[in-house]
Amino acid sequence: MVAQKNLCVLILAAGKGTRMKSSLPKPLHRVCGIPMIAHSLRAAQSLNPGAICVVVGHEAQLLMQTITENLQAWGIKAPVVFAEQKELNGSGGAVRAALPLLSKFEAVMVLNGDAPMIRPETLQQMYSIFETEKAGAMVLGVTVPNPTGYGRILREKDGTFDCIVEENDADEKTKKVTEVNGGMYVFNGKDLVSALALLKPQGLKQEFYLTDTLSFIKDFQTPVLVFNTADYQQALGVNSRQELALAEDLMRARIADKLMDNGVRLVRPKEVYIDEEVQVGEDTIICPGCYLKGKTVIGKNCRLDGSVFITDSIIGDNVFIKMGSYIENSVIEDNCEVGPYAHLRPKSTLKKKAKVGNFCEIKNSVIGEGSKVNHLTYIGDTDMGAGVNIGAGTITCNYDGEKKHRTVIGDHSFVGSNVNFVAPVEVKAYSKIGAGSTITKEVPEGSLAIARARQVVLENKGIKKHD
Repeated sequence: MVAQKNLCVLILAAGKGTRMKSSLPKPLHRVCGIPMIAHSLRAAQSLNPGAICVVVGHEAQLLMQTITENLQAWGIKAPVVFAEQKELNGSGGAVRAALPLLSKFEAVMVLNGDAPMIRPETLQQMYSIFETEKAGAMVLGVTVPNPTGYGRILREKDGTFDCIVEENDADEKTKKVTEVNGGMYVFNGKDLVSALALLKPQGLKQEFYLTDTLSFIKDFQTPVLVFNTADYQQALGVNSRQELALAEDLMRARIADKLMDNGVRLVRPKEVYIDEEVQVGEDTIICPGCYLKGKTVIGKNCRLDGSVFITDSIIGDNVFIKMGSYIENSVIEDNCEVGPYAHLRPKSTLKKKAKVGNFCEIKNSVIGEGSKVNHLTYIGDTDMGAGVNIGAGTITCNYDGEKKHRTVIGDHSFVGSNVNFVAPVEVKAYSKIGAGSTITKEVPEGSLAIARARQVVLENKGIKKHD
């Protein structure tokens, strides 16, 4: 979208969120892998605005620090500034806290830091119509099955905006109206500043209601518009753990639909858990119970069996990950097989056609092209070449009690079962290690190394022979 230098997006994130029953600020609770405030920031960024202002209040320092540290990771390129609402006195008071900044912009869009479901395209459509109609204000309207608790949007006979009536002030006729305030707005900057000056405290809590500005702007003889979206779930505000769970379900369904539209097969879509930033290639099959988290990227024509967990990892094409495998911060190249029940810890790399089998753990290691670590093995801090075969029960002893050391296993080496490599140690290419050996010294290229005591069979006099 073309840069909108005259637009400021204001995100309200000052409230305590007492119903969440949490020490964590409400906007920092996560939905599909990232905090709710990140969803709002990304939606704001889609407009390419001149600035984004986040209004903070409760736990302001933590909120500002978290946002500042993650702007690049969340893809936020617009300048981000903060305004502090020192007295938590309603949405109107929150917008007032940003007045010094808002007065510099021709248009202001107001979003909420606890409404992660809003789609960027909805905001873009809102702003485009607002600009075209040269409106004084626009409110997002949604038509909901159950309007209880929402402010009702009332319209004139010709369909234009009349006013917003809050639940507590609504008569029985008004309560039957199903078009409600979605809590997001676009304002002409000058009209908003003028209307904010007219606000008066309302209700038992003596709060300033942002909705009152719409009536004032209408009195200025400038148009107030309603943008009604059919997808009412976009306006979902999260105020409790139940609503957080609902937002998570809705977002995951949205992600699943997008992946299936792009050619991914989800065997049971409701039984997979995929974060928003995850990318998956076409013709990949994902079975029930899988968790794909963080910035994971999965290639084409892969298969993920049930109960696979992958976070912040890169998976190539034609990879088969079998049931129960756990993969974190790792790279798996094309045509590899992993599992079942394998664990790839951070900084593990599987080169093309490598195999890591059942009950194997790989940590901070490179498994070379076509190499096999098939079962019951720990490979840590290791550089393994191509075409290596690792027997069952092999362990790289990488820790001496103070420091970690590396093991190097050269190309096309063969390692028998139950071998221990005491690092630092190197096995040159084309070597063989006898089963049950403990290797403490370098093994030259093409050698056979056996490091075990000769078997001795003695008579056990403590056991009586049977007749």
